[in-house]
Amino acid sequence: MPYAIMRFEKRKGGPASAIEKHHERKKEQYTSNPDVDTDRSHLNYHLIQPQHKYYAEIQSRIERAQQENPKCKVRKDSVKFIDTIVTATPEYLEHLSPEQVRRYFERALDFFKAEVGETNIFSAVVHMDERNPHMHLCFVPLTKDNRLSAKEVIGGRDKLVEWQDKFHDHMAAEFPELERGQSAAVTRRKHIPTWLYKQSHRLTNEMMQIRTALEQTNPLNAKRQREKILKLLEQWYPQVNAFEAKLKPYDDQIKILRQNEQVYRLETEEAKRAKAWEQQEKLSLIYELRECQKFIDSIPSDLLEQLQENYENQLEHGQHFRS
Repeated sequence: MPYAIMRFEKRKGGPASAIEKHHERKKEQYTSNPDVDTDRSHLNYHLIQPQHKYYAEIQSRIERAQQENPKCKVRKDSVKFIDTIVTATPEYLEHLSPEQVRRYFERALDFFKAEVGETNIFSAVVHMDERNPHMHLCFVPLTKDNRLSAKEVIGGRDKLVEWQDKFHDHMAAEFPELERGQSAAVTRRKHIPTWLYKQSHRLTNEMMQIRTALEQTNPLNAKRQREKILKLLEQWYPQVNAFEAKLKPYDDQIKILRQNEQVYRLETEEAKRAKAWEQQEKLSLIYELRECQKFIDSIPSDLLEQLQENYENQLEHGQHFRS
């Protein structure tokens, strides 16, 4: 199912230069982001091109707002600009023509012009030199009465849900194939519990032990190792199946994690560092289950057939498994 993807990142003034180098492709190398193919960077294009450096663009808008509204205050911890990523499900964009892809981002830009004010947007650049086309759009969060307030413009959890609803409705009016994913804010009553992460890690550790036992098998110990491995697998295999079933109630959350995976990968180096641990924790469920399933596929066919036969026999006799 194709989704329109939009994500905000609140920024203070400090990171402006580093973000500019990434967005505007002013770096010679992108070793921390191997997805960037500089041979294709000439395909990137601006829908709004900054006339000055990012920091100057930000300051000029804030100073103009202060002239028009003396109550416009800037604190040391004020959010000075919003770094926005706009993209869509990779498979969806792959099937669009270059003209349609451009129109997709133009449509998104129209949305932001209406919502945050065209004069507050200082850069909108589309990157075509990475795996999935995406747009970086930066704007200063100024209210209609010229106050600097990311809290009022972007808002909290509930307003972010409104943002996503309005963005989807706007994009789907021209791209009707797009679906509205369920927001994590809406489904927060079903947050993925910590014990599922712990169980995922335990299954992965057990898988590594079985894999090591398989690697240590040789003609001299084959019979003894086969019995040992089969015994370990008979304990582990049912737990993987049960674990997969326990993830079913959290399908919406896992879809959101998969959707966000693309967005996190597109973020700048600084944002990646800030989110790395949190993202690794959340995505571990997906990756670890996938690794377990790949490992099952790699088990020697004769051993796997016997394992599945034993498992089915146990199910027929109503045997319960530890989870």
